[in-house]
Amino acid sequence: MADSSDSTDSTPPAPSTAVPADRPVYVIGGGPGGLAVAHALRARGVRAVVLEKSDRVGASWRRHYDRLHLHTTRRLSALPGLPMPRRFGRWVSRDNVVRYLEKYAERHALEIVTGVEVSRVERSPDGTGWLLHATGGRELTGAAVVVATGFNHTPRLPDWPGRETYTGELLHAGDYRNARPFADQDVLVVGVGNTGAEIAVDLAEGGASRVRLSVRTAPHIVRRSTAGWAAQYTGVLVRRLPVRLVDRLARPMAKLSVPDLSAHGLPRPDTGLYSRVTAGAIPVQDVGLIDAVRRGQVEVVAAVEGFEDDKVLLADGSRVSPDTVVAATGYVRALEGLVGHLDVLDARGRPVVHGARTPRNAPGLYFTGFTNPISGMFRELAIDAEKIAKAVAGDGSGQVSRLPS
Repeated sequence: MADSSDSTDSTPPAPSTAVPADRPVYVIGGGPGGLAVAHALRARGVRAVVLEKSDRVGASWRRHYDRLHLHTTRRLSALPGLPMPRRFGRWVSRDNVVRYLEKYAERHALEIVTGVEVSRVERSPDGTGWLLHATGGRELTGAAVVVATGFNHTPRLPDWPGRETYTGELLHAGDYRNARPFADQDVLVVGVGNTGAEIAVDLAEGGASRVRLSVRTAPHIVRRSTAGWAAQYTGVLVRRLPVRLVDRLARPMAKLSVPDLSAHGLPRPDTGLYSRVTAGAIPVQDVGLIDAVRRGQVEVVAAVEGFEDDKVLLADGSRVSPDTVVAATGYVRALEGLVGHLDVLDARGRPVVHGARTPRNAPGLYFTGFTNPISGMFRELAIDAEKIAKAVAGDGSGQVSRLPS
């Protein structure tokens, strides 16, 4: 059967430029999570308005490095109401993710307002909804609010000693696109999450003269696919199992599928795989790192401690002098200014609840996309979208704007 979503290159309709002053559900963020929630709400007859600060949907995906592909399968990464085309392949590229999000907004006729950034969310004066303060002095009143501003919102660059006076090239991984500008350079990549690992491989394959990967804590490394079985499938199966049980099951599987890289500076972790996940560190899916490390194309070095005399100080006391330092040091959610005053964030700045649950002190305020699940971000966004829409549509407040029947 042909995929009905194959025509993903169509130009999406121009977004609206003004929001009528009634009581829709406002969705903050036009990425996959926000679009999925908007469609799920619309499918239940609830008017949803997406507020996106950039000029197009999928802004964060447009900024990712060129070689990025989803580490989850196409079939398990589709959002509600639109399969991903088979021609995208099993591992969907960054550009095709963007095409899919554009097509998703068009196919479902989502109401999207671009160029509007929400700076603060608070209860409406009458206590029956939410007041959003946005670009240009706008004040928008909604029956409910879904915050979908994204897991990778604001680049995090550690405040290393000496960083401000370092005169070498230092950039965050969010500003890295491809290896071309770094041909014949000595590059130090800091951080061995999925982004750091893949950028290191990209540099090694793209002509950098030397690539070092700075590692503070050895990661769990898993094969993206083994004999056709995607790592995501295992992640889905073990999602609800006890953490200790998954840790025990993962150890022999890792020994069978991933070689011991201790001699190359990457020993097997001394903590369990799923224990790490619950602490916020998902495994590194191998897209070439294992072979690059074994061949010496990527050298593993100690963690960065700071900068001094234009050299990078490492935790083992050594100093290196790369041409460029790429900091794959992650992102922060940056929700404090938006909702921090509502007492809905934990000590690490993450929402205390997500999906269909709302904070006890903030009913009608929902969050999606702020966890990093082992079963796949897109899959969980799709599940959350349906749950949030069901919760909102079932709210008996009578304040939610309904679409014409």
